[in-house]
Amino acid sequence: MSYRVGIDIGGTFTDLVYFDEHSKEFHVVKVPTTPKNPAFGAINAVKTAKIPFDKINILIHATTLGTNMFLGQEHLTPPKIALITTKGFRDVIEIGRQRRPKLYDLFFEKPKPLVKRRDRYEVEERIDASGNIVIPLNEEELQK
Repeated sequence: MSYRVGIDIGGTFTDLVYFDEHSKEFHVVKVPTTPKNPAFGAINAVKTAKIPFDKINILIHATTLGTNMFLGQEHLTPPKIALITTKGFRDVIEIGRQRRPKLYDLFFEKPKPLVKRRDRYEVEERIDASGNIVIPLNEEELQK
């Protein structure tokens, strides 16, 4: 027996769809999401489906949890994230653009950046507008 498994971790429920490669049947399982540790909800879905972990041939994972978190759903703990960017562009997500919702509002406050400055890293590399590599990625810098 072997299985192909797809898991979507949502803000409220974790959905699992699996294909039994022996019987050629699809099955669906829905369990509550565990916002403090979404992995528990995914593991619970696999256990509820009674799929042996060592029999999973393919596992595809998706989530709307991150989207929900950034849109303001309560009781979601954000994961630790980092941003790796081209040298010179560390602050681009904070600087933003001049387009503002209220152009003349002197009290407008920009939203907090999604990644804290201390968690933004720069690497030597450059790609032009056509996708051509101008300066290859310095992979040694990724190890630092």
